[in-house]
Amino acid sequence: MNDPSWSRRALKLSETRVWRTYTGGAGIDRWRGRFPGEVTSFPEDWVASVTQAINPGREEIPEGFSRVLNLPDQPLLKDVLAGDPEGFYGRAHLRAFGEKMGVLIKLIDAHERLTIQVHPDKQFAWEQLHSRYGKTEAWYILGTQEIDGQPPCIYYGFKPGITRQRWKEIFQAQDIPAMLDALHRIPVKAGDSFFIPGGLPHAIGAGCFLAEVQEPTDYTMRTELVTPGGLHIHENQCHQGVGYERMLDCFHYDGASLEETCRRWKVDPVDLHGDAGVQVRSYIDKRYTSLFSMKHVTVEQFWTVPRGGRLQIWIVLEGQGVLETEEERLPIRQGDFLLLPAAMPAATVRREGETVRLLACDPPIPEER
Repeated sequence: MNDPSWSRRALKLSETRVWRTYTGGAGIDRWRGRFPGEVTSFPEDWVASVTQAINPGREEIPEGFSRVLNLPDQPLLKDVLAGDPEGFYGRAHLRAFGEKMGVLIKLIDAHERLTIQVHPDKQFAWEQLHSRYGKTEAWYILGTQEIDGQPPCIYYGFKPGITRQRWKEIFQAQDIPAMLDALHRIPVKAGDSFFIPGGLPHAIGAGCFLAEVQEPTDYTMRTELVTPGGLHIHENQCHQGVGYERMLDCFHYDGASLEETCRRWKVDPVDLHGDAGVQVRSYIDKRYTSLFSMKHVTVEQFWTVPRGGRLQIWIVLEGQGVLETEEERLPIRQGDFLLLPAAMPAATVRREGETVRLLACDPPIPEER
């Protein structure tokens, strides 16, 4: 049985590794202090997740659900949230979105290039997948490495002139070099951030370790029938059950130059404040979307955490410190995932050791009434 006090304290969440069609994950291991790290088919770690992974052929395995480590018996997060929706989500969120978190956050470490893919926007998701959520997302690059001598990059957005007919021809021919050439290839480095609206074609390149914040679905349309690593992809994992013709309609054929693509979708962070030993930098906010937000926080001394009656999810990227409220003192360190309930009282993060750096991600923003 849920304790009402649970929604007044920070929840420390489990590592939640998920099977995917590509390999990786060694970077996540190393980030968590496990060396040298292992390359496996579990290259993603889902953060504060109440979303089930879609893996045809593995339906009997309920993958993707996080657990709460600092509560008795380590219950599933989804069950804890259901015990006190208003306390965890806040009244405004419940009015706007119901008992749905509305966001999913992941760590992704790619040892091979991901297949070229696209995610549905809200209209396609509703009309074809009967879902109120699409899969608009954003990336924050945490680190990179060269693999097989290839510098890390992403493939991002159609070049000008790619029509639906041309894309269909390339897809039917399974001409992978032509697919890659149809997209912009962009070198990446730690600290870069990109917004990926539903409908924008993309692929994460080998050697990228990143955080992803997205709408809470696992809908991915893939145009490569065989992964770069040689895995033959299940048909439903390519088109999510809508068929290949409708899959092609998921793409937005509004190609642009590299300069224009980066101007529109490469994220330009904004410093919110940087005094008293703390720097808060906003990456994803209403300039890009109201579906979620993402900030990078650096705590050199202490940070008075703005609460505002909303749920928030943290990834502690580096360092060691303590999260203090009137009711608790919770040690935090690199590798921790935290959920701060809406009802949690005022809080402070204090550095205790190395500088604390974290990503703070918010669910959808309710419209002001």
